[in-house]
Amino acid sequence: MFNAEDLVILHQDRKNPILMQLVPTHTRPIGIEARDGLTTVYPDVVTPEAMAAISTLADLDARRRTLMAARIERRALRAENHERIGFLPATDIVGRSGITAQDARDGRFTGSEIPADLRRQWVQGTGPAAKPDAPLESSIRNVAYALLSGADGWMFDGEDALGQTSTMSLDNQRNLKLAIARDPVFSSVAEQVASDMNDWATRFLGHPIIDDWQRQLDVTTKIFRARGLHLDDRHIRSADGSGFSASIVDLALYVTNNAANLIDAGSSIVLYIPKIQTAEEAALWNDMLCRLEDHLDLGTGTIKTYVLVEQLEASFQLMEIRAALGTHFVGFNTGRWDYINSVADAMAWEPTLVNPNIDAITMTYGYMKAYEDRVRRAVNTPDANGRSALWQGGMEPNIPVGSDEGVATGMARAVAGGEREQRAGASGKWVAHWKMVHIVRPVWERVGEDNQLGREFPPLTYTDEDAAGLLALEPAPRTVRGARDLLSVALQYGNAFGQGMQAAALKPADHFGDDDVLYLMEDMATGEIRLSILWEWIHKGATLTDGDVETATEAGEPFGAELFERLLDEEYDKLLRADDRDVHDDSKQTTLPIARAIVAAYVHNDIKPPWYIDLLNINLDNHDLDIAVARIERYLGAFRTDRTRITENIDFSPLTNAELPDPQPRSS
Repeated sequence: MFNAEDLVILHQDRKNPILMQLVPTHTRPIGIEARDGLTTVYPDVVTPEAMAAISTLADLDARRRTLMAARIERRALRAENHERIGFLPATDIVGRSGITAQDARDGRFTGSEIPADLRRQWVQGTGPAAKPDAPLESSIRNVAYALLSGADGWMFDGEDALGQTSTMSLDNQRNLKLAIARDPVFSSVAEQVASDMNDWATRFLGHPIIDDWQRQLDVTTKIFRARGLHLDDRHIRSADGSGFSASIVDLALYVTNNAANLIDAGSSIVLYIPKIQTAEEAALWNDMLCRLEDHLDLGTGTIKTYVLVEQLEASFQLMEIRAALGTHFVGFNTGRWDYINSVADAMAWEPTLVNPNIDAITMTYGYMKAYEDRVRRAVNTPDANGRSALWQGGMEPNIPVGSDEGVATGMARAVAGGEREQRAGASGKWVAHWKMVHIVRPVWERVGEDNQLGREFPPLTYTDEDAAGLLALEPAPRTVRGARDLLSVALQYGNAFGQGMQAAALKPADHFGDDDVLYLMEDMATGEIRLSILWEWIHKGATLTDGDVETATEAGEPFGAELFERLLDEEYDKLLRADDRDVHDDSKQTTLPIARAIVAAYVHNDIKPPWYIDLLNINLDNHDLDIAVARIERYLGAFRTDRTRITENIDFSPLTNAELPDPQPRSS
């Protein structure tokens, strides 16, 4: 419902089918508009109630824009002044809370109790709730696999793993709404999926994994990851034609459409918040959550949030971020790919910071070890009521598909990774495929404790040595083989993204056909870091640590633009010659050439682009290489001129026939 002081005006005409303006007493009029046809085709998702919720939050988009501009400004000033990120002054105020940074570090704030359904999260799965270009009964199978997997929680991804082609973000929301409501169309699919899962488990594990599929659906906590503050939505924009926050759209749609059913089922409303860099950004999220809770008559703190620590700057403000989110915050998640990319991006100006081969940067590598240690100490710092928070460990990207030897090796590696994180203090970890739940979960089952809340670690300190540790490098290989891996997967990832698969099972082309080398689940973060490292190698004069016979290079030689171009040609040619299993034939003259153009432009550009995803997003649903090249040049030119990121949907226009699924999901 609307607050009494709010006035909602609906304008409908052929040009702007829905223009909703919220005019609360405390702010100026804010207008938003939806693409023509959106509310006709997705009336169950883009409901009047959901649009009203978006409008309630709409004026906060201006603050988001200011914060995103501040990100880019800080990045530029640090490069200009050769200044490293540092800890906040102890007297700085966190958001608009009145809490100082020192208060936050000392736990002088009120945090959240951990709800019952989050106290044991030994294994969380992650993946999207929708498939590209798939009918409902096929697309919604993603949700069925997730909720029948036996995972303690499943993070349904609206960001790094969800394709953004066509209307996938709305299909994602629709599928979740149908599943959470136990709509008959979902139940019918879930029953069949349970049978398929038991068939696999009987072959692979020697026993079925689902006794009662209907009861099994209640085991897994539903969690949603909204898109980050740096992204604009593709279907809703500001009335002036500029982009509008994808975070606001995702938050409003998911909570408005599902809160009642989740609460009725005794489940928590849980979000993962990605890409936060500062406590000020966390404070914006907190204001968004509080305002939505107020709008929907939910108590403050009803919505619970994990924060993914994916940005270097966030590691300098962990307690401040906890304090900014207050009673909404339940835990941090540590991950690998995004965080590595953030280190590379924040230190693009520093010639001595050059990353090695990507496979050398594990969670025990230099700055990664320091980052993980700070997170585990931050969550175990008690708040004013003595409450600690959760730490969910990193991603397990392996998939048990390949030769017997390859699977055995990959699964042993996955179990060892889980055991290391459990010993380190994590209450659980992530997996990227439902099959991995049954490989990794026994690590925590053997220990038996629900979580590691309040485990004692040394208190966080804020010294120059601590700051240096968050950028510590270690000797590691930097090789032609490593460059080929970076290039091959980056090209494949860009191609998959253009095809609507923002999470894809990939491996370097040199291993196509070798079942001893497993495919890994890759998402946007893995594409980001691969291009960041290649950019570093060229623009910082990185030297190879080993020679390579095929390219006639020797240890100590620089990795230059000429070698990069040769490897780009060779790796691209391998993808053109690959069979349809590894590189879809229908992509080789459409999205693959565009992926190559983006890789080349990003890596060669003397100013490091802030986000690889920006260049992919402006080419969504575009298969014309000439148009793509023009858009890439436009983006890089705008950023060079005044640090402008082009983030809005360039093709914001009436939905095309190709984008329109059945107008209504089949339901009772």
